[in-house]
Amino acid sequence: MRRLPVYLLLDTSGSMSGEPIEAVKNGVQMMMHSLRQNPQAIETAFVSIITFDSDAKQIIPLTDLASFQMVNIQACGVTSLGAAMNLLADRLNTEIIKTTTEQKGDWKPLIFIMTDGVPTDDWMSGFNNLKSVNKGLIVGCAAGHAADDSVLKQITNSVVRLDNADSDSISKFFQWVTASISTSSTKVEESGKEVTGLEHLPPPPSELVIVA
Repeated sequence: MRRLPVYLLLDTSGSMSGEPIEAVKNGVQMMMHSLRQNPQAIETAFVSIITFDSDAKQIIPLTDLASFQMVNIQACGVTSLGAAMNLLADRLNTEIIKTTTEQKGDWKPLIFIMTDGVPTDDWMSGFNNLKSVNKGLIVGCAAGHAADDSVLKQITNSVVRLDNADSDSISKFFQWVTASISTSSTKVEESGKEVTGLEHLPPPPSELVIVA
């Protein structure tokens, strides 16, 4: 079975405390509940979550939907996006099954990065590491007015912006991520075609403005 790897990189810095971090937790739970109802997604989608604040942690390794168990996350510290990309590069190297002459490997990964701020570490070196291993689609989400979409534009294929990092807006973002994973699962299962750009994903809701 060829897996569709999905990586969520979620900002858990101090500015996300309160309503935003609760909305992220609820959004992940709703996403998993919805994806488990989708026969194509349950067959192919595997999800991993990496959080980043003063450090980056893979709180959930690449896991099938049936086995996925969300863990509690809290908001504190600064925004180590570079460390998160370094960690993601490492996990793409170790978790993704590569295509060889003997076997078809995993489908190209779908990666979503959500942040409400500005990176506080050396994001450039993390990005260079990620570039050397990633062959998938990266979508960035700048949540709220303080989010820096100029950095996201450099490290992702596409950027969407939420005007507010409140529970309603974050909920809409996760609904769109859910629809994007479902669409991608259906595409690879039915036609063997991979999603390579935002134009292949469902149109985002009005709360999500495409900026790049």
